[in-house]
Amino acid sequence: MPGGRLTQQERQQIALGLADDLAYAEIARRLDRPTSTITREVMRNGGPTAYRADLAHRATERRAHRRKPAAAASTDTPAQAEGRDAEALREYEETFTTVLMASGLSKMMARVLTSFYLTDAASLTASELATRLHVSPASISKAISFLESQGLVRRERDERRRERYIVDDDVWYQSMMASARSTAQLGDIARSGVSVLGRGTPAAARLENIARFVDFVSESITRAAEQAREVLYTKPETADAPETPDES
Repeated sequence: MPGGRLTQQERQQIALGLADDLAYAEIARRLDRPTSTITREVMRNGGPTAYRADLAHRATERRAHRRKPAAAASTDTPAQAEGRDAEALREYEETFTTVLMASGLSKMMARVLTSFYLTDAASLTASELATRLHVSPASISKAISFLESQGLVRRERDERRRERYIVDDDVWYQSMMASARSTAQLGDIARSGVSVLGRGTPAAARLENIARFVDFVSESITRAAEQAREVLYTKPETADAPETPDES
């Protein structure tokens, strides 16, 4: 599997694949690249509907030029300290951040949230986040304030009275439930327009169909989230777990 940066020709192939509505995995297979590479490339350059190969190539060259001094100054990384492949982790972190940005978060908020998910620590302080991301404490404070307002992180004080920020295991469940409530509200609004437009009219029928559709989606999200909630609390299996003795 080839490594290194994508070439301009590969980016043109990505653009053609997107135009043909190919999945990222299929585009990656044709280019013999990891799917995460294609996902990151597309999402950081406008998304599947706005991706342009020439613009993406120029943007990447500009980012590489700006990144060189910082990369040279970087020595020991958390990934290396943990015995992980630093380059693979950096690539994955960038992909995860890009996908969070596509969901509506700003770049800094997405980077902060990604940091929580990719660390083994139970929590991080603002200072630790600033050091990890090489940004100012003010940038961290602004991002944390928003994430906290959305229920994505919470804060508590440790034994040294420092504020630490935590991503709860339950955050994805709460996020899904919030999505279900938002979807249900759309259904309520659509249904309320039926009487305004006059039942039996084409416009009212359209709104009624929308309401029925989002009701079904909202109920499905809620039901699935409730059924799968315990998955969020599944503990990793340890390789050295004792074997159950054979009683036979």
